[in-house]
Amino acid sequence: MDNSMCQVYEDEIQSLEEEIKLLTEQYEDIQQESTFYSEEEILMAIKSFQSDFQGESKGHESLPDLKAQLESLEADLSFLMKFTSIQFTSHSKKTVERTRNRTVQKHRLSGNCYSLSFQLEFQLLEMQDKEKVSTVITDLSVVMESGEDVNVSKFVSRTEERGDLLAFFRSLSSYAEWFEHRRRTFLHFK
Repeated sequence: MDNSMCQVYEDEIQSLEEEIKLLTEQYEDIQQESTFYSEEEILMAIKSFQSDFQGESKGHESLPDLKAQLESLEADLSFLMKFTSIQFTSHSKKTVERTRNRTVQKHRLSGNCYSLSFQLEFQLLEMQDKEKVSTVITDLSVVMESGEDVNVSKFVSRTEERGDLLAFFRSLSSYAEWFEHRRRTFLHFK
């Protein structure tokens, strides 16, 4: 009788271990899927971020209004991507801390501009005082495939120190455009 009870317990333990393994794999799959978003999901994240950032409380909007707004945002994003040649390939956002007047979110972006790829990781600190909302970018980390270009390394270091994403994207667009011209020129002479 003692051996049969042990066998029952061992079978139950094995069953639970298999279930834990299956649930762990499912969790990892979900986590992996959540870090890769399509363009539509990026647009929705941008819309959500903008409405959170601006503190808009427009109430309930009708479905046609939302569709029109989404189409407008898609057109704006398409224009900006063509104008700057910056293509975002993935985005993830995780809320790290949320209190009544303070929110900290961790963002990860990756994409490319012409033939240069980049990855950004930063925290967005959003503080609200009465009716004023202020945001600050902290812990900015930039990874670029720049080869051995010292100027790009210096630029990335300055960007990380200042936390200035707008300057980063402006400079990236300009640099990547000329980098692409130089690359094509050298290919032409090879």
